[in-house]
Amino acid sequence: MRRLPVYLLLDTSGSMYGEPIEAVKNGVQVLVSTLRQDPYALETAYLSIITFDSDARQVAPLTELASFQQPNLEANGGTALGEALGLLAQKVDAEVTKTTAEKKGDWKPLVFLMTDGEPTDDIKQGLAEFKKRKFGMVVACAAGQNANTGILKQITENVVQLDTADSTTIKSFFKWVSASISTGSQKVEEGGVNLDKMDQLPPPPAEVNIVV
Repeated sequence: MRRLPVYLLLDTSGSMYGEPIEAVKNGVQVLVSTLRQDPYALETAYLSIITFDSDARQVAPLTELASFQQPNLEANGGTALGEALGLLAQKVDAEVTKTTAEKKGDWKPLVFLMTDGEPTDDIKQGLAEFKKRKFGMVVACAAGQNANTGILKQITENVVQLDTADSTTIKSFFKWVSASISTGSQKVEEGGVNLDKMDQLPPPPAEVNIVV
């Protein structure tokens, strides 16, 4: 079976403490339970979570939705975004099955990255590793006004910005992410299309602004 790997890269730095991190936890919970009700997603989507604060770690390996365990997320420390991109590249190498002459591998991974600030590490090396891998859709979300959309634009052209990092806005972002994953799993199931352009996703809600 060809899986649709989905990686969430979530900022758990100190500035996310309080309402934002609670909203992210809630958002992940809603995302998983929503996708479990979607037969396409349940069949094909696999989810992993990488968090980054003073360093990056994979808190949930690539797992099928049915047995996905919600990791505990806590906010403190810096924003090691470069390290998170490098770790993502490593995990994709280890977890995603490549297509060979004999068989089709997994679909290209979907990546949703969310940060509320500036990276505190040098992103060059991690970004270079990330760029060497093949991804389907990569969406970077600037949560609130302090996030640097210019840096996110170096990672992907698909950048969205939330006006605030409060619970309502973050929740609507995660709802949109789950709708996007549903669309992705339906597309690959029906016609085998890789999702790679923003206009293939459901239109984002009012709280989620596309950065051009």
